[in-house]
Amino acid sequence: MLVTKKRFELRDFTTFNGRFLPEISLGWESWGSLNSRKDNAILVTHYFSGSSHAAGRYSEEDPLPGYWDAIIGPGKPLDTDRYFIFSCDTLVNQEPFNPQVITTGPATINPETGRPWGLDFPVVTIADFVATQKALMESLGIERLHAVIGPSMGSLQALQWAIDFPDAVERMVSVIGMGEADAWTCLGLQQWAEPILADPNWRQGDYYDQKAPEQGVLQTLMQINRQALSPELINRTFFQHHPLEQEPLEQLLGEYRLIKRFREECRARTKFADANHLLYLIRANQLFLAGQGSSLKEGLAKIKAKCLFLPATQDQMLQPYLAKQTHELLLELGKKSFYREIEGSWGHLDGIYTISSQADFLQEFLETDA
Repeated sequence: MLVTKKRFELRDFTTFNGRFLPEISLGWESWGSLNSRKDNAILVTHYFSGSSHAAGRYSEEDPLPGYWDAIIGPGKPLDTDRYFIFSCDTLVNQEPFNPQVITTGPATINPETGRPWGLDFPVVTIADFVATQKALMESLGIERLHAVIGPSMGSLQALQWAIDFPDAVERMVSVIGMGEADAWTCLGLQQWAEPILADPNWRQGDYYDQKAPEQGVLQTLMQINRQALSPELINRTFFQHHPLEQEPLEQLLGEYRLIKRFREECRARTKFADANHLLYLIRANQLFLAGQGSSLKEGLAKIKAKCLFLPATQDQMLQPYLAKQTHELLLELGKKSFYREIEGSWGHLDGIYTISSQADFLQEFLETDA
């Protein structure tokens, strides 16, 4: 299944906190066809380090398809013979320098100054991501979504959709998600930010014509990637690890082989990443409270959609209790909600790599009445 990246332009956008952006450019991709009634659309909202490339390949030579190719395509739960599937790159995407990502953020040129926005770019929220997607949806002439579904940060967007536009969402699927960033989650996210803030090359976000804070970005990505994996998977991957390796035993600065390997794997991911974009994404997740009101329950009370929560049992990043408490609040409010845990050994990434294990359950949820 081949796919192309398209560009969506939006002008005169006001953020949740009241800041004005004169122009926004975002990438988007789609699979399947919109029917004449335009009532067969499913929006896929992407995760923290992802993009709108949820399925298919840009060319036959691409080594890997989009991240949810296992469930998007002909005959799959998100059946492209039946549904029009679309996805949009978020504001402040982690990889603004990736040629297959179109985003607007601190690395983007501010039209008023001719220089990158830097920290003059407004703080954005998950609600702002949703608002830009709603504008894209309206530009396509779609009034109501058959479903909105996303993993991790994408699940935050899916839940926000069901609250902000309750009459436009029939079904909401939250995969490895949460309803609000509690104190534990906020502290964990701040740990991701600290290496960038401590890098002297960050320069309060004003580094675009100088050396970038590459070391800070690398350390941040190492933290994120470790937390996304389960202890079982890491121990299995580095099964040859021994605490008394010769180099770290003999030298304080000697390194374990597993750390060298893990660092280099993460270094490869720094090529297109931007430090400021990472900080803005971290803040958007720290600020998350579904509905942006006084409490999670207040926000959830607005939902009309049928909801499904699919946390991963071994998730160390967004632990299952976060999804479970949201599901239970919905039941308490008399809403229609379902909960099921994904079993696997990937940890948080079971929501990406083990999602096919939920194919039948997901298909049934999408095909039955809301």
